[in-house]
Amino acid sequence: MLDQKFFGREPIQRAKCPFCGLPVEKPKELATRKPGEMPVGMCSCGAVYACDETGHNLGAALIEALLFGCNMDWDLAWGLVADEDYKQEIVENYDFSTHLVIPSGTYEGRKTGALYFIRLHQEVQEVTAQGARNRLDSAAPEKSKAWVKHSSAKRMSKKEVEEKVKAYQIDSILDAARNDNKVIRYLQRLLYSGDNLLRHRAAEALGGACAVVGENDPGIVSKLLQGLFYSLTDTAAFPLGAFEAIGEIIAQRPDLYGGYTSQLYQFTGDVNRRIDALKALGRISITQGAFIRKHTLYFFAFLEDPDPSVRGYTAWLMGNLGAHEARKDIEKLLDEPHELEIYETGNIRIMPVSEIAKEALNKL
Repeated sequence: MLDQKFFGREPIQRAKCPFCGLPVEKPKELATRKPGEMPVGMCSCGAVYACDETGHNLGAALIEALLFGCNMDWDLAWGLVADEDYKQEIVENYDFSTHLVIPSGTYEGRKTGALYFIRLHQEVQEVTAQGARNRLDSAAPEKSKAWVKHSSAKRMSKKEVEEKVKAYQIDSILDAARNDNKVIRYLQRLLYSGDNLLRHRAAEALGGACAVVGENDPGIVSKLLQGLFYSLTDTAAFPLGAFEAIGEIIAQRPDLYGGYTSQLYQFTGDVNRRIDALKALGRISITQGAFIRKHTLYFFAFLEDPDPSVRGYTAWLMGNLGAHEARKDIEKLLDEPHELEIYETGNIRIMPVSEIAKEALNKL
């Protein structure tokens, strides 16, 4: 038996739930969700888990497990508090292929990953558990196959991608992305640029490239989004263009990634991230306001924020949403001279808040 073999000093064991100690089934990829995301599972005790095959994306695994446990209810998941509404444990050195825990951390030449377990409070489980079980019952037996690339298409080097972004030649970048998803990585690198315009153009190009790649392999983009969100909580890794990239990716393929929109709301409560979060939400609202419109009342307080930039970007957002109920509040900004940057199709417009308010009122 594999679970009786020894690998060094400790035995190889079958994966077990850290909450109840019972063996768990191998995680599955949900057929009802975006293909390519982390496989998930549920223990008989009610705990849920997500598989991080590399062990380097535990933040994303936490999100996957929590969301699955909440039956894909984003609003519920992001309203829960760790240690109060749920407990969490990590089973390290997990090998997805064999469904075993390998103490050495490597097995047959490959490194192991981890299982991230979440056990929700009983009151939450009573609402969500059955739905999560139903999703798991209909899960695909195997992970989705990778999409076929066309070798005849032209590939781009890192340097070529940067030059195309600088020249705002987005179409050629998208053509290259259809053949080589490394383009996404090249564009992501440009999010760290100190050049403001280059960074915005790179974010727009990244959103387009993700829309192309997401047609056949949405899991790659989902993991990118999860990584970007995770970076926002890590000041050492926080890229300057993370918010811009998130906004562009969601705006260009809301059918695949619209569910991530709600994760931006948490950053509006941080005075240091509020403006960036509002700008990302504003970008999404241009094409996909339906994801945000139901939360319009949440933004009213920002129209009276002490920071004129916050007031201005909120007015821009409200205008894009067609939030007619905010008309009187936006009218109060018609004499505001403070200037803001609004990025549109390759260029940055410098606009006073008064002009932004006027344009927003014209949309209502």
